[in-house]
Amino acid sequence: MSSNSNYKAGRHFLQIPGPSNVPDSVLRAMAKPVIDHRGPEFPALTQSILEKLKPVFNTQSNVFIYPASGTGGWECALLNCLSPGDKVLAFETGHFATLWKDVAEKLGLHILWMPGDWRHGINPMLVQEKLTEDSNYEIKAVLAVHTETSTGVTSRIGEIRQAMDAAKHPALFMVDAVSSLACTEYQHDDWGVDVTVSASQKGLMLPPGLSFNAVSELALERAAENQGMHSYWRWDAMLEHNQRGYFPYTPSTNLLYGLEEALNLLHREGLDNVYARHSRFAAATRAALAGWELENVCLNPAEFCNSTTAVMMPEGYDADDLREDILSRFDMSLGTGLGRLKGLVFRIGHLGDFNELMLMGTLSGVEMGLKLGDVPHRTGGVQQAMDALIGS
Repeated sequence: MSSNSNYKAGRHFLQIPGPSNVPDSVLRAMAKPVIDHRGPEFPALTQSILEKLKPVFNTQSNVFIYPASGTGGWECALLNCLSPGDKVLAFETGHFATLWKDVAEKLGLHILWMPGDWRHGINPMLVQEKLTEDSNYEIKAVLAVHTETSTGVTSRIGEIRQAMDAAKHPALFMVDAVSSLACTEYQHDDWGVDVTVSASQKGLMLPPGLSFNAVSELALERAAENQGMHSYWRWDAMLEHNQRGYFPYTPSTNLLYGLEEALNLLHREGLDNVYARHSRFAAATRAALAGWELENVCLNPAEFCNSTTAVMMPEGYDADDLREDILSRFDMSLGTGLGRLKGLVFRIGHLGDFNELMLMGTLSGVEMGLKLGDVPHRTGGVQQAMDALIGS
């Protein structure tokens, strides 16, 4: 009898900070036959999805869906509201904040870039200071990443809006909520966000392929005045077609089937329960770090993240070596360090379709990997995580 040495029994543990695990019912929904996206039954799907999306963003505003990744969502927001040469205030909170800045620069925007240490979120007082200095209102938008996937740091979006209001500045407020949406409470309307960018592959429990722009009335007004040249990303075309239940071009039909089912799952669990579940798992993961005596990249407890925890390796030890050992021995994928954190950190995703036993399996794999790799740590992190879960 022949054997296959490449076969691994059991399921692969995908514990990166996204794409996250996709529920079976969402996979089944996406397996439905393709329907006519211009046909009479399609508007019911569109309207159902748009209404179920609004509570996830906590908005009464329009939410537009595009066939794209989160990067497309960034470009969409920038192109609709800003023109080449416009000045934008942005903050270096991590790898994805830097990439958004790079997209903006390639679109011809002038970036007022605030350097950061990748271990703290945006300082609201710095926002107020820079906007107050801008007495001629040259800054047209403030860019903020809510949860920085590369670091596990969550900026305080509500406080940033308060700082903008205190400066009495008319700049638009644009927020990346790719890694936070449906993982932690997000208040598009109450926080006065003008454009929220998100994507399908994290808290929304879908494969990559959909991006979202939740758009305030002020942002729509600015877009109508904008003279920038673009076509695919236009909000006005999306708004016109969505009002009739259609899209201005071929949508990702089967991803939309999956999105409707994912939204059904979120609302069935209850969004408050979804956020509480993510918070418990994040706290248990931090308890494991404390037990191992390993350091969290995020230094401010007020900025801890619900969706991912980035773990600092002891000096002289390579995080990617640890990740490769864990993948090889236990068939579990952990997130790599990105940008300036390459090789220095590994990231544990605890988001989406995720429960207690999946978390404990993940943390057990990490602790075994630390031991096998002779990485300096104290044993017992898994036990501390269990104690945290049982006591919460």
